[in-house]
Amino acid sequence: MSSKPEYINTGGRLLDLSVPKVMGVLNITPDSFYSGSRVTEEPEIISLAQKMTEEGADILDIGGYSSRPGAMDIPEEEESRRVLKAIGIIRRELPEAVISIDTFRAEIARQAVGAYGVQIINDISGGEGDPGMFRVIEELNVPYVMMHMQGNPRTMQDHPMYDDVVADTLKWFGKKIYRLQSAGVKDLIIDPGFGFGKTIDQSFEMLSRLGDFSIAGLPVLIGISRKSMIWRTLDITPEEALNGTSVLNMAALMNGADILRVHDVKEAVQTIRLFISLRKAGKKQPDN
Repeated sequence: MSSKPEYINTGGRLLDLSVPKVMGVLNITPDSFYSGSRVTEEPEIISLAQKMTEEGADILDIGGYSSRPGAMDIPEEEESRRVLKAIGIIRRELPEAVISIDTFRAEIARQAVGAYGVQIINDISGGEGDPGMFRVIEELNVPYVMMHMQGNPRTMQDHPMYDDVVADTLKWFGKKIYRLQSAGVKDLIIDPGFGFGKTIDQSFEMLSRLGDFSIAGLPVLIGISRKSMIWRTLDITPEEALNGTSVLNMAALMNGADILRVHDVKEAVQTIRLFISLRKAGKKQPDN
C-alpha cells in the first residue's frame, strides 16, 4: 500500500493534508440541487465567499454547470461566462484564496488557471467529459481532482451497475492515475463520486469501505454534503440535511477522507476539530 502525500502544491503554497481540509462549494447556477449554494450576482458571490473564508474554508470550489441528476446541459460559452466572472470577482476581493474550478471542460480550466491563477481543477468526469482535459492537466501540472462518475448527469442514476462498486471504481481510477503520473502530473486527488452513478445503497457501501481507496496512495476528497443518500434515507429535504451531513462527514474522516467538499463550512470545520481530538486520544491509548 502506498502512503498518501502529506502536501499538495497550490500555486507555490503547500496545503498540509496531515489535518483534513474543507472545500466550500459556490454554485454559480440557477438550478443546483441545494438552494443555499446558488449565487449568481456579484454581492451574493462576495458575501458567500467571504463567509466561507471566515468560517475556515481552505479551498473555494467555483462551478457554473449543475451536475445534479437530470440536470440540463448548457453551452460551454454560458458555463465559461458564469464561472470566470465569479472567479474574477473572488480573486479581486480575496486575492489569497485557494480557488478550485469545478469543470469538465478543458478550455475553461485552461483559462481559469492562466488568466485568474486558479490553483486546482476539479473534474466530475475524470477526464471523460472532454478528451482535451488530460492534455491540459499534463501541460499546466496543477492539482487535479478526478471524480468517478458512471454515465453523465442526465443518465447517471438510470440503472447504475457494478460487480463491486469499490473494486470497479478503483480499477477505473488506476488506469487514469497511471497515465497522468507517467506524464509527470504530481498532485492528484481522487473523489469516489458519491451519488454520481451510484444508488444510495452503493454510496453507503462505498463510504463504509472508504479505507480501501488508500491503496491508490493519493488524497481522497469526499462530497456527500446534503446529498440524496442523506435526505432520502431520512425522508427529509436537502435543506434539512445538515445534521446528516455532519454525521457522514465524520464517518468519512474516520475512514480516511482528506478533504471534505461541503456547502456548510463552519459545521465541517467543527467536525474536523472533533475528529482531530478523537484521533489524538486514540494515539494516547497504551498498547495491549
